[in-house]
Amino acid sequence: MKKECIAMLLAGGQGSRLYVLTSNVAKPAVPFGGKYRIIDFPLSNCINSGIDTVGVLTQYRPLELNSYIGSGQPWDLDGSSGGVHILPPYQTATGASWYKGTANAIYQNIGFIDMYDPDYVVVLSGDHIYKQDYSEMVRLHKEKNAVCTISVMEVPWAEAPRFGIMSVDAEDNITEFAEKPKQPKSNLASMGIYVFSWKEMRKYLTEDEANPKSENDFGKNIIPAMLGNNEKLIAYRFKGYWKDVGTLESLWDANMDMLSPSSGLDLIDTTWPIYARSVNAPPTFVDASATVTHSAINRGCEIYGKVENAVLSPNVSVGAGAQVSYSVLLPGAKVEEGAVVEYAILGENCHIGKNARVGARPEESDPATWGLTVLAPGCDVAEGRTVAANKMLSQNGEEVSRK
Repeated sequence: MKKECIAMLLAGGQGSRLYVLTSNVAKPAVPFGGKYRIIDFPLSNCINSGIDTVGVLTQYRPLELNSYIGSGQPWDLDGSSGGVHILPPYQTATGASWYKGTANAIYQNIGFIDMYDPDYVVVLSGDHIYKQDYSEMVRLHKEKNAVCTISVMEVPWAEAPRFGIMSVDAEDNITEFAEKPKQPKSNLASMGIYVFSWKEMRKYLTEDEANPKSENDFGKNIIPAMLGNNEKLIAYRFKGYWKDVGTLESLWDANMDMLSPSSGLDLIDTTWPIYARSVNAPPTFVDASATVTHSAINRGCEIYGKVENAVLSPNVSVGAGAQVSYSVLLPGAKVEEGAVVEYAILGENCHIGKNARVGARPEESDPATWGLTVLAPGCDVAEGRTVAANKMLSQNGEEVSRK
């Protein structure tokens, strides 16, 4: 059972900033790019990087995510000597406990990790869109004889307070780490991707768990503790496309990036495929009267209207005379005849009635109030109804405010 390296994928987040889209599913299970779920990216990165043993730590609304991952076959993670393992919180002799933080989630699964006696553990987040070869991080980690290596990238200074920010020396040794600082000293942001030497990591996790004042978090507790003890922490500079899709706007942006050849998010590239569980649906049908431009269309779609700059998931239908632009339609969404959908995200199985209007173009709206329009899964917009820009509707069609 000995493995040089295994991965632990944190996939239990509620995803509250995705609001109605995660009311019934965990964020990593949210559909993306028509064909995928968000979790497909780290799982595919693992197998492409040569990591064949992955623990997926679930917690919030895990049913759909667990069902989607299944045996791990779509990602070639169903081998007898490793594979993918679903790791929910469980009851012990001292009682049951939810995962209290990222570090506690790993601590609760020390027994699982010990089964494989790894030299290195890669810790990943389940809510990022990117392609990355983790073996390059592990190689750097070994070369530098580090205790922890953190994947980082430069972000705009205005966005730096959203991230864990690192200061480094000339050799990219991490000298300081601040979790979401109000006044950041650097714009070098943690991507939430770590390589740890397991022997040392195990010790720090155990000590952190014994501290009743700890928040049991990597950024707030484990990393600062390691720095405080002068451990060797290295920054790995990532150069490719990466986006944290933790907000509605970033989720929409990433979908639109998929349509842009210059974005860096190339999902056609066969040298680093992103695998996914296939949907059993018939071929796409595009009527002779339909117009489709610069869009991604998936299995089972029926298009009779106009679709431009849009991402259509499986089994989406667009009726005659309907228009869909700059929008993301999740599986099963239906847009009836004459309806208009612009700059919107429609949840799974939404229904837009005839001649209804959802969303608006920014150039046709007040800049102070414009924003994406988002509909919860199963939402039904009545015939002729207008849902303005920057509105969000619940499953029963009522307006929901954004905090």
